[in-house]
Formats: sequence, structure tokens, C-alpha cells
Amino acid sequence: MIEHIHWLGHASFRIDGPTCIYIDPFRIPADCPPADVILLTHEHYDHCSPADIDRILAPHTRIIGGEGVAEFLKDEYPVMVLRHWQSVNVGRANIKAVPAYTYTNHHPAARGDLGFVLAMNFQDIYYAGDTDFVAELKRVRCDIAILPVSGKDGIMTMDSAKDLVKTMRPKYVIPSHFGSVEGGTLLDAKALETTLSDLAKVVWLQATV
Repeated sequence: MIEHIHWLGHASFRIDGPTCIYIDPFRIPADCPPADVILLTHEHYDHCSPADIDRILAPHTRIIGGEGVAEFLKDEYPVMVLRHWQSVNVGRANIKAVPAYTYTNHHPAARGDLGFVLAMNFQDIYYAGDTDFVAELKRVRCDIAILPVSGKDGIMTMDSAKDLVKTMRPKYVIPSHFGSVEGGTLLDAKALETTLSDLAKVVWLQATV
């Protein structure tokens, strides 16, 4: 399944399969294929970009996010709203919304921001979004975890990422939310690899440009 996951820079990913899923497209290449599904974790500009949505939007595309995303995009696109623990099937993919929040005021729980668990090709992929390792996530198990590395604004630190991996027990971890001014650095991502060395294999994806 790893070979079907493409990092588009910062916190943006495309997952190819019977269903083509984008997550938080931001500054993505102009020649990206059209989306079957666009998942948006929250409405901050580097995770919910109308210009990037337009690049991959097709008549059949479904945009899925929380209530904040739906409110932000209400004049431009219809959004299917998922709340925490709700799920939807699109083609052969099952998409479940999970809690994503921080213990700071940057992403308080009341906002209803989302992470996602995608079940595709007999594997579960967890996409964290902007979150700390909060108590509700102890319920989640996955094969692949896509985790932020910046540690900024209350997003999980290396220690909390380690605790998350111990709990979720993924075989693979993919670094996210780095390589741009909005996120962490390559050194942050390398630190994650060192932190998780005895727990999971950190997979480095070359950004699609």
C-alpha cells in the first residue's frame, strides 16, 4: 500500500487505488489527476485551499470535512460533514473521521477538527492532521500512520508521537507537515525517525513537484 501513497509537500497527500483520495491539498502540482474524494481536516489555509481544490475537482468529486470546513467553503463547494467516529464508504474505500485537537488554543477540541482512518486494500491508514496524541486516539489501530513532525502550536511532540505509535502499532510511519514555512523541518522529520527506530519503519516519500 505504501507505493500508492504520494506526498505532495507540506501536509498534502494523494492515495491512489480504486478510489483516488487527496488529503489537505495545498500548493499541489498543476497536473495532478482528478479526485474521487478530497478530505479536509480543518479550514486553516495550508489545509483547506480553494485554489488547490479547483485543480483536482471533477463533477463526481466528493469533498469531506468537519463543520468548520463546511462553513468555510459553503459559498463555493458542497461538503459532506463527518463528525468524530462517523464513517462513509466511497467506492472500495471506507473513510472514518477521528478526533484531532491540541491542548493549546490553536486547535481546541470544540472546533471539531478531524483526522482520518482510511481502510483500503485490506490496510488501515491513519492521517493525523493537526493534533496531539489525545485520549480518544487510544482506540485507533492502523497499519500505516501519517504523522506531523513540526511540534508547533500544540501539535504532537516527538515524545507524544512515540506514545501514539506504541498504542496504534503501525508497521510504517510517514512524516508529514514539514518542508515548508508552515511546518517543521527535515531535521524534525529525521528526529522522528530516530525516536521511532525501535517501533516502526519510517518511510521517506519524495515530494511530488
